[in-house]
Amino acid sequence: MRQAARHMIPHRSFIATAFAFTACLATAQKPIELLEGDILFQHIGGEQGHALQLATGSEWTHVGIAMLERGNWVVIEAVGPVKRTPLAEWIEQGGGAYVVKRYMQNGRPLAGADVERLRVAIKPFLGVGYDLEFRWSDELIYCSELVWKVFERGLGVRLCDPTPMRSYHLADPVVQRAMKDRYGSAPPLDEPMLAPSSLFACPSLTLVGER
Repeated sequence: MRQAARHMIPHRSFIATAFAFTACLATAQKPIELLEGDILFQHIGGEQGHALQLATGSEWTHVGIAMLERGNWVVIEAVGPVKRTPLAEWIEQGGGAYVVKRYMQNGRPLAGADVERLRVAIKPFLGVGYDLEFRWSDELIYCSELVWKVFERGLGVRLCDPTPMRSYHLADPVVQRAMKDRYGSAPPLDEPMLAPSSLFACPSLTLVGER
């Protein structure tokens, strides 16, 4: 019985290996340290998400801005009306995978006054409905358009330039079907548009982390 008990005790090297593996898992799951004004990217599925992936060649189909509200992290996003979504809820809607990028001024994160300017720029958009046709106006608004306009109006920063709809990859049948559903036979091919992929590729944004 004593001999059997000895065989049940793990070898010291096995214990060390298991501990190291657990530590690696804990490190992998460590939350990304956010700053206000960080830009968060994720993939939201569904027909629109799939069509957007095909049209842009990017897995990222949704984007928002991280801000603190009464000590809690929220993401300002355009999904339906523009709203504040608790960070944990926002992460969950993308299946847990997301990327954080940061705008730096002269190599430094945004200062307090600049964060307040972003906060002021966000306010007029709260409650504005979602733009299913991706038009470049303020009457309705979509996710990447919201982020771009908040930075442009709050800080005078053009993160990247909108491009005409025709500049995206529109030939795929899934994309064609989505366009026909939205626009009929006359899509606005010259309408300025800005996909999440364009923001993601913006050279003025620095990668902070990804999960």
